[in-house]
Amino acid sequence: MRSFFGLFTNHPASVGESYFEHMAMSFGFSMRMFGGCLACLLHGLLPFLFVRTGSDQIRILHDRMVAHRDRRLPRIDGDLSGAR
Repeated sequence: MRSFFGLFTNHPASVGESYFEHMAMSFGFSMRMFGGCLACLLHGLLPFLFVRTGSDQIRILHDRMVAHRDRRLPRIDGDLSGAR
């Protein structure tokens, strides 16, 4: 049973979040991505609309997910300092 519970908690814990915190962040990301998707679709049809919206959404998501991730977590190269 413990390993089943781990299926829901291991990844969120690896990014410094509880299951529900991770769910909230994921839902927030998905809504921003969905909005950006719709803007890109409309921009494809009507190029004068949403000229920067898609790229703005990508920048915002990158900032939230990569640039400001939990600094307590080790980087891929094993550096625990969080320095870049």
